[in-house]
Amino acid sequence: MIDLYFWPTPNGHKIPVMLEECGLEYRVKAVNMLRGEQFRPAFLRINPNNKIPAIVDHDGPGGEPMALFESGAILQYLADKSGKLMPRARRARYQVIQWLTFQVANVGPMFGQCGHFLGYAPRQIRYAIDRYRNETLRLYGVMDRQLAKQEFLAGGYSIADIATWPWVRVRWLHRIELGDFPHVERWYRQIEARPAVQRGLAVLAREEKIGNPDAKACEALFGRSQLTQGGRKNRRVDSRR
Repeated sequence: MIDLYFWPTPNGHKIPVMLEECGLEYRVKAVNMLRGEQFRPAFLRINPNNKIPAIVDHDGPGGEPMALFESGAILQYLADKSGKLMPRARRARYQVIQWLTFQVANVGPMFGQCGHFLGYAPRQIRYAIDRYRNETLRLYGVMDRQLAKQEFLAGGYSIADIATWPWVRVRWLHRIELGDFPHVERWYRQIEARPAVQRGLAVLAREEKIGNPDAKACEALFGRSQLTQGGRKNRRVDSRR
C-alpha cells in the first residue's frame, strides 16, 4: 500500500495519474496547501521541503517503508516499482529522463512563475509577466517541435508525458491558446482521453482551486509561513543591508 500525500495542483496531479496508470494500490492523505497543512510536523517528517506530492510506500525496498518527495523522483520510483512507463534499454531510458528533467527544470518553474504573476500576484508587474510568459511560450515551442517528430515527448508514452501534461492542462492561467501549438494540442488531447488520467484527475477534484486565492491561502502559499518549519521560524533577513 502506498500513502499519497496530495492536493490537486499541477505537480500533485502527476502522482495519482501515475499510480492509476501503473495499477498500484494507494490511499489518499489530503494535505490542504491553502490552509497551511503542509507545515504540520507530521508532514514535515515525510517532506522537509513542505510541498506536495509525497508518498510513503509501506512495501518499499527490502519490504521496509520508504518515504519519498519531489514528483520527478516519485515518478521514477513508481516506474521502477511497477516496471511501467520507463524503458529498460539504456538509450531510451535516458531519453525519458532527459524530458522528465526538462519538465522539472523548465516547464514547472517557468509555467509556475508565469501563473503566479498573472493569477496570484497582488499587483501586475509588467517585467515579470513578460519575462515568464515569453519563456512559457518558448517552452511550448520546444515541445511543439519535438511532438511534430514523434507521438510523445520521449518517443513512447512515459513518465515524461505524465510530468508535463498537468502543466499544459492549466494553460488558461498562462493565457496560452493551445491551437497555436497544434502538435502539443494533439498530444494533450490524446493523453486527456486516457482512462487512467481521468481517474487520477478525479482525486479530490472538488477541492481544486487555481487562481484568486483568499488572504489565508495567500499567506500559506506565499507569505512568511514559508519561513516556518515545524514551529521554528528562520531568522528574518533584512534586504536593506
